[in-house]
Amino acid sequence: MDRTTSDAPSVLPVLIETGPKGKRLVAVAAGWAGLERNGKTEDESVAKLSSYLPRYAAVARRAGLEEEFASRTDPKVVDRYTGTGSTDFWGISFAPSPLDREPYDAADFDRQVALLEAVWGEFDATTKRVTGELRPGPRGGGRERDHIIRHVLANEGQDFAKRVKVPAELEELQTPAGLKAHRERFVEAMRAWYAEGKPLGSWTIPYLLRHTAYHALDHAWEMQDRDQSA
Repeated sequence: MDRTTSDAPSVLPVLIETGPKGKRLVAVAAGWAGLERNGKTEDESVAKLSSYLPRYAAVARRAGLEEEFASRTDPKVVDRYTGTGSTDFWGISFAPSPLDREPYDAADFDRQVALLEAVWGEFDATTKRVTGELRPGPRGGGRERDHIIRHVLANEGQDFAKRVKVPAELEELQTPAGLKAHRERFVEAMRAWYAEGKPLGSWTIPYLLRHTAYHALDHAWEMQDRDQSA
């Protein structure tokens, strides 16, 4: 079975990444870049993923995939794999799944790029509408809006984009023109890297793409949850 789709239109295929010590598990929605949630058990992680489906619908809508995503109401675990120590520590997917190691055709790649660009759209829209001073997080702390923006852009411009040799400095990413140019450069670098079959160490291009989407979307949701005007 293709693990990104199913003959049953209601099924949302899910992969489970488990940390080596089994402290955290991450449910990854196959084929929907950025949609990942964690839990201490498989059932908890899948339930949390399910609870975020209405929120991810905004991303699917931006990508022009609203109708297809709206039908995916039944999460089903289709594969399991072992992550890294960071999976246990952070509760974030830190390893390519078996699906991330399978070939993408051009249409699959374009679909994932559309979702990544939709995530960026959601992140940008969120930064413009939330309050600069956010409510404290669950433990009483948390970064303010501008700090979160700098954190997301700095990680993307350095750690993520550097992996395909197109790093960008934070100063560039803090201008609309610079951010647009970076994103175009980053996407094209991933596309070329993948087409040429270049190795990416312990990562793969499909994982890099979905991890970039996850990081931006997770922080967009954080800002939405902590927005004082909401």
